[in-house]
Amino acid sequence: MVTFAASTAARIGEVSGVRVKDIDTDNWIWTVRRQTTPAPGGLIDKATKGKRARKVPLIEEVRPMVAQRLLAIGNDPDARIFFGARGGRIATAVLSDATHWDDVVTEPGFEHLRRHDLRHTGLTWFADAGVPLHVLRKIAGHGSLTTTQRYLHPVAGQITAAGAALCAHLMLLRAPRSLPLTAMAAV
Repeated sequence: MVTFAASTAARIGEVSGVRVKDIDTDNWIWTVRRQTTPAPGGLIDKATKGKRARKVPLIEEVRPMVAQRLLAIGNDPDARIFFGARGGRIATAVLSDATHWDDVVTEPGFEHLRRHDLRHTGLTWFADAGVPLHVLRKIAGHGSLTTTQRYLHPVAGQITAAGAALCAHLMLLRAPRSLPLTAMAAV
C-alpha cells in the first residue's frame, strides 16, 4: 500500500477507497472516485477531496502487485484492493501501525515524515520525470496549479541540472549563425 500510494501520488484515504472496478488493467489507469475518512461512528467512504473523479496512471513497478491482489480478490467489482487485517477500511492510523511507520522513519533520522508525504514524493517523482505541471494538477486532483506546486520538492542536483540546461540553451542562442566575414576571407 505504501508503494502504491507513493507511485500514484494519492492520499491514504483514496488508496483505502480503491475498488476492483476502479482499475482499468487494459490501460493500467486507476479512476480515483472515493476516499475513506473518519466520521462519527467510524470510517466512511465519501467523494474525493476535490469532489471529482480523476485518472491516475499505474506504473509498471506496481502492476504485478495490483494484478496479484485483483486475482486474489476475485470477480467482485466492489471489493477493496487494500483492506485492514480484519477486512475493513484502512485509516491512516491503521497504515501507521501495519507498516511500523514511526520506527521506520525514526531509525534513519526522518521522524518528521508523515504518511501524507508519500503524496509529495509521488508528485515530485512525476515532475522529475518531466510530466507537465498541468498534467500533474489533474493527477493530483488539485483545483489550481499553485496547490500542485506546493507539493513539488526538487533536490539540489535537479536545481544544478536546471542551471546547466539554461547555460546550454543560452550558448546555442549566443552561437554565431554564420562565419564572420574575416574568417571567410582567410579561407
